[in-house]
Amino acid sequence: MNDKYDVKDKGAVDAASDKKENTTPITETAEDEEEESLLIKFHKPYKFEGNEYTEVDLSGLDDLSAQDMIAVNKHMNRTNPGIDVLPEVSLEYALNLAAKACKQPVEFFLNLPPKEAMRVKSRVMGFLFGSE
Repeated sequence: MNDKYDVKDKGAVDAASDKKENTTPITETAEDEEEESLLIKFHKPYKFEGNEYTEVDLSGLDDLSAQDMIAVNKHMNRTNPGIDVLPEVSLEYALNLAAKACKQPVEFFLNLPPKEAMRVKSRVMGFLFGSE
């Protein structure tokens, strides 16, 4: 009975080691690549000022300067005074910075559906805090 038990264990160990040997590295899917991209494709068309948008390109973030970031902070302080310890992690900051990067009125981003707005925020934060 002991031999039978040992054989099962050995088989289980061999199977487990085979699984490890046969695993391949996980490659990026199209969705992962989109997460790293600054192009956000909307889940459904978004209408703003009579135009329909299916995506927004945040690649303009590359062209912004620290002065642009300070301008967004000053704008936020004027329109919503108060103490904000980390404004760069707020939805409002991300949407204002995205508006500047895309040369769109901030209302374009403020009127996005919630899930799309959070995707923009996530992408802006990833851009700002991502590692090179």
